[in-house]
Amino acid sequence: MDLKQLLLKDAMIMDLKATTKEDAIEEMVDKYYQVGVIDDKKLYKADILKREAQTSTGIGDGIAMPHARDKAVKRATVLFAKSAKGIDYQSLDGQPAYLFFMIAAPDGADNLHLQALAALSSLLINPELVKNLKAATTADEVQALFDKAMQEKEAKDKADEEKQKAKEAAAEQADSADQKPYVVAVTACPTGIAHTYMAEAALKEQAEKMGIDIKVETNGSEGVKHKLTANEIKRATGVIIAADKKVDMPRFDGKHLVNRPVSDGINKAEELINLAVEQKAPVFHAEGGAVASDEPEEKKSLWSRIYADLMNGISNMLPFVVGGGILMAISFLLENSVGAHSQWFLFFNNVGNYAFSFLIPVLAAYIAVSIGDRPALLPGFVGGYMASQATASVVSSKSPAGFIGGLLAGFIAGWVIIFLKKWLKNLPHTLDGLKTILIYPVLGLLLTGAIMYFIVDPVFAVVNAAITHFLESMGTGNAVILGTLLGGMMSIDMGGPFNKAAYTFAIGTFTATHDGALMAAVMVGGMIPPLAIAIATTFWKDKFTEQERQAGLSNYILGLSFITEGAIPFAAGDPLHVIVSSVIGSAIGGGLTQLWGVNVPAPHGGIFVTPLANKPLLYLLAVVIGAVISGVIYGVWKPAKKNN
Repeated sequence: MDLKQLLLKDAMIMDLKATTKEDAIEEMVDKYYQVGVIDDKKLYKADILKREAQTSTGIGDGIAMPHARDKAVKRATVLFAKSAKGIDYQSLDGQPAYLFFMIAAPDGADNLHLQALAALSSLLINPELVKNLKAATTADEVQALFDKAMQEKEAKDKADEEKQKAKEAAAEQADSADQKPYVVAVTACPTGIAHTYMAEAALKEQAEKMGIDIKVETNGSEGVKHKLTANEIKRATGVIIAADKKVDMPRFDGKHLVNRPVSDGINKAEELINLAVEQKAPVFHAEGGAVASDEPEEKKSLWSRIYADLMNGISNMLPFVVGGGILMAISFLLENSVGAHSQWFLFFNNVGNYAFSFLIPVLAAYIAVSIGDRPALLPGFVGGYMASQATASVVSSKSPAGFIGGLLAGFIAGWVIIFLKKWLKNLPHTLDGLKTILIYPVLGLLLTGAIMYFIVDPVFAVVNAAITHFLESMGTGNAVILGTLLGGMMSIDMGGPFNKAAYTFAIGTFTATHDGALMAAVMVGGMIPPLAIAIATTFWKDKFTEQERQAGLSNYILGLSFITEGAIPFAAGDPLHVIVSSVIGSAIGGGLTQLWGVNVPAPHGGIFVTPLANKPLLYLLAVVIGAVISGVIYGVWKPAKKNN
């Protein structure tokens, strides 16, 4: 697929009318919808804004590259737009953006699409092309400029490839003293569409200007390209990691390593290369289990490290929760309609239970991996399994250590491996091969298993049994208080630590008791913030901009789907009014579910799992009451929009 197929003339905006970032996104999304590239403006725009919330796609030098990949996109397209006056796009260099490339990629786009998008991204590093695009007045000119630039790049890439092969061949024969400085790099961004390849192009171009050899591995949506070999890493003077997601790090053990965000690869290529060549970056030690960084370690608080490790476990556990939980919930419906001895009931119930049986082991395993890397997987997994078994303890108990025990198992296994790495770091290098295949698995499992068997499981079996007994015997008053607390926590940070803590507690209870009462509380609490936004923007229109009203409409869908994050853009712009009003409504909704004895035996799904609730009408009523209360408070309390 060539760039002409991507850069549709009908989708170009040669005179962007917008004056703000929000309006620019709205105008470009509207254009996409008009020409049939997308069939759902709300979904595509929501994903664009979600990407912008991670970090601005205003990459600097007057260019912005908003992008999203979702089901709303019918064909891979790049919308080119120009603004004569420039727009404050919150770009990384703080300067206005004049050229816009909104990239739309279909969900499941094939490699041809991704390769074309990568090629486009790398072209924009060329200052001559950017200058000519700013001067272009017609869509035909834009296409012609890219055609020419693409042809020149293909010729240059071919020449560079041949030159690289010649250099590699010569390097094997030449003395190391006669070689140019040589560095290797890895670029990666969360979506892997644009920044990954722009950072690659920027680093390669800057290295050529400086007379330095470089090889760049890209971790993009089409997978790992130009993978670095062991010999290339060994030969390199230094290593550059320009990435916003995890990459394979242990292979760089012992190398001077610069670890920066992918945006620095685009905008600070010279600085990164100098740090690598002059070996001013810290030496990375894979044995330490952590990634070396240019940032002082003390800037990362203990809580932030614990939270990151916990989220790694929870994010890997959630597919088991959702998949297993939904199938189990369907089995309960079948039990009522076709009986407990039906093969269909047994099928859904057993498969759901099989998935659920992995929850605690997977949670513990990936907490451990986040701390101690791959050697921690085995002890973490086994420690989590021990926490899920009532018999895995020196003390006879009818209760397992449960969810809390699994959390501890993950942290224990991770830190056991860190301890072993430090304890064994002075072993002869001839034994390095035995560490990962023999020493870490045996000693890691032995130490983690002993701690779980003799300490954690006996103690937390009692704690877990007490919590389970309390929940099962909890009176209405206590249940309402707990439901109110959990519902309110879902709205405090809308996807952050408080939200995740409430949801994790409900999942833990659901895992231990198979009682979905608290799932009802957190589900209702999580649906209310976006629904409240939608209500406020519908009935208090004059207090919101046109863009906010459009975003408000999409929050009806997001709220009903239990996607609390739909309210984040509004909370970011007006935290006081949005968060306070949302917490009030969510707390009331969560409390009502417990007052009315609502039970939802499914861990996700929002309004779409209503048929699974024991009291579906009261479940819906709790959502409506909480959303209306929050929406009215927000709509009345929000200050009137200022007229410019």
